[in-house]
Amino acid sequence: MNFSFRLIFCLVSCSFLGLVDGTQSVSAQQDGTPGLRAIGTPHAPKVQMSWNRYHDNAEILKFCKDLQDAYPDLVQFEVIGQSYKGNDILALTLTDFQSGNAEDKPAFFIQANIHPNELQGTEISMYTAWYLAENYGVVDFITQLLKDRTFYILPTINPDGRDYFIYQPNNPNSPRSGLMPFDDDGDWEIDEDGFDDLNGDGHITMMRRENPNGRWKEDPKNPLRMIRVGEGETGNYDMLGYEGIDRDGDGRVNEDRTGYYDPNRDWGWNWQPDYVQRGSLMYPFASPENRAVKDFVIARPNIAGAQSYHNYGGMFLRGPGAEEDRDIYDRNDTRVYDLIGKKGEKMVPGYRYLVVYKDLYSVFGGDVDFFHGGRGIYSFVNELMTAYLLFHDENQINRWEDTQFYDFDKYLLFGDAYVAWEPYDHPQFGPIEIGGPKKNYVRNHPGFLLEQDAHRNMAFTLYHAYQMPRIVIREPQVRPINSGLNEISVTVDNVRATPTHSSHDLKNRITPPNVISISNVEVISGMIMSNPDLGVGEEQVHEPADLRVNNIPGNGSVHLRWIVEGNPGNFEIEVVSKKGGRHRLEVR
Repeated sequence: MNFSFRLIFCLVSCSFLGLVDGTQSVSAQQDGTPGLRAIGTPHAPKVQMSWNRYHDNAEILKFCKDLQDAYPDLVQFEVIGQSYKGNDILALTLTDFQSGNAEDKPAFFIQANIHPNELQGTEISMYTAWYLAENYGVVDFITQLLKDRTFYILPTINPDGRDYFIYQPNNPNSPRSGLMPFDDDGDWEIDEDGFDDLNGDGHITMMRRENPNGRWKEDPKNPLRMIRVGEGETGNYDMLGYEGIDRDGDGRVNEDRTGYYDPNRDWGWNWQPDYVQRGSLMYPFASPENRAVKDFVIARPNIAGAQSYHNYGGMFLRGPGAEEDRDIYDRNDTRVYDLIGKKGEKMVPGYRYLVVYKDLYSVFGGDVDFFHGGRGIYSFVNELMTAYLLFHDENQINRWEDTQFYDFDKYLLFGDAYVAWEPYDHPQFGPIEIGGPKKNYVRNHPGFLLEQDAHRNMAFTLYHAYQMPRIVIREPQVRPINSGLNEISVTVDNVRATPTHSSHDLKNRITPPNVISISNVEVISGMIMSNPDLGVGEEQVHEPADLRVNNIPGNGSVHLRWIVEGNPGNFEIEVVSKKGGRHRLEVR
């Protein structure tokens, strides 16, 4: 290649790439749009959000309003009730409203933050709403999903506790309650002995005191970590629990904190009183927050799939919560759960698909059982965050192994996750030291891990939503028979894995049957065919034009046949299914 040709080639190539006069690259920088869209990420989102941090109630409200303002044809925002403290419980409805009403499509329900210290479910819920809206019309899968499905997303169902955790001193495990006051220690006083932030850093960490015959010592590999000494060893510290003062003089510290009950023992399926299930309230749905959610769900029978976000442990959990409920999950329902749960294990590395009572512990009155047992909805609980995501060691993959948290903090967070031990003169214990993990570490994701886990868990819910019923009406077959009568046969397919009715739903008649109708013809007889080829079916004597079909199975079909009088001409087939949606086919 000679010099002149190389020069021309270079000029043409550089001009094509926008590198000669800088027009393309400079303009992209000047107008603020990114130069190259990262795959899987919105290119120029209308609603700017940072997904590596945690948002309070005011920011959640602003996000909901901003998303609705930016995408009014896709997003509707509403207040569905108030918490005990009078904070609004917010709900987003997402669908392509131009393609049909939200209530006429199969719906997926997402709720989060029932336990206040489990922050990240809220971020993942908001990320899901944001990602769906921002990618509509850009990603074909998302566009079709919002045409076919409705999403109901409740970012936090415990707004009182969320701001309390964010703005008040707490430890990683507190609070797991709402803010209804109770006398936890039975002294006729309410919430009088809570945490005390002795060093004023906003975190409730641990107290230790020197003792030449103690049972604890510093980990020689990490001075922030305390380890129990082995048999025959002598340590040099006593551990005194979380920092605090015995305010009421009963010999106990922090024993009557704000709350204290478990909002995830309050749901109306296999509810048990407190002496059986610790943490339950006086009766099912005693908390106003859960009651508002229950009313919202019952008013929307189109909900076919549900997701609750909790932490910690890296798990996709399905019910039952208690062994005595194992029979409400029969083989057909379990197949659907297995399909989705096992796919989740591939989508989110380190997460496991488990059964609550069998692989974890017994839970009575939990949300996952209310959705499946009470509403016939296929439902999962995701326990977010796992040590697998941290400083990974193949020999230490147990989710309760805390050495990974110390190594991760040392090498990747550079000491930001722990409060170093510091002296304090305690009014009751004397000279002590205070230190340990900050309240937003261990259970809640460090910032740079949050967006990745948000996207993966969102993708899991979208896969579940994709597998909800999708109804397709095949072109009917018309055949003339004797005496001026015609026979119209139609097949209705469900091309996804989830049936319109779970087995438990069918057994307990939770959801009304599907109704498949024919109109603009004079119907003499209507039949649901068990074998259309051999003409075997069951006639519905009353209202034969509106055939009541108990279930359209996942990846299955139902066959129907009408005998009509005269030439049918133009007619319409309509399927009305609470969990399968409303579908019409005009036949000319």
